[in-house]
Amino acid sequence: MQDERIVELYWHRDESAIQETEQKYGPYLTKIAYNILSDLEDSKESVNDTYMKAWNSMPPHKPAILSTYLGKITRQVSIDILRKRSSLKRQASEYATSLDEIGDCIPAGETPEQAVELQLLAKAIASYLRTLSPQARNTFVGRYYFMDSIKDIAEYYGMSKSKVESMLHRTRKGLKAYLEKEGYTI
Repeated sequence: MQDERIVELYWHRDESAIQETEQKYGPYLTKIAYNILSDLEDSKESVNDTYMKAWNSMPPHKPAILSTYLGKITRQVSIDILRKRSSLKRQASEYATSLDEIGDCIPAGETPEQAVELQLLAKAIASYLRTLSPQARNTFVGRYYFMDSIKDIAEYYGMSKSKVESMLHRTRKGLKAYLEKEGYTI
């Protein structure tokens, strides 16, 4: 079913919207959740919460790209679940690993009260990413936004794991230099 039709089902409060969403995007959303949570049961819970949030947000929202809209919801729900779980017990996941990797490029000590500064940082990172080749940019976003494993990225782009690791290392190094040039203290 086309995304536009699925969104219409949500807008008409037709419960088949969730079934159609699950059929079309279930594996994609589960992968995003699993990359963050490293637990299948928590990932299923996250995806189910995504369907509920999508149901509650359409209307008034009418997403142009349904997969991106749902992916963002799943990512945020999964991070919230991880935070709750991590407060009880720290567990390794692609999310934690990728945050450790990118940590050298991001200024320390950011708090919620510094939201404006974070927005400026996000714009600076986006500006840097626009200077990269599409493959390097997509590899970076896959790793640090969708928390894809090195293995998954390598398979997707037909590269060796060492090439992906090298590309990510160069991108992080370039990002760090770019942010320092823009006045951020790393």
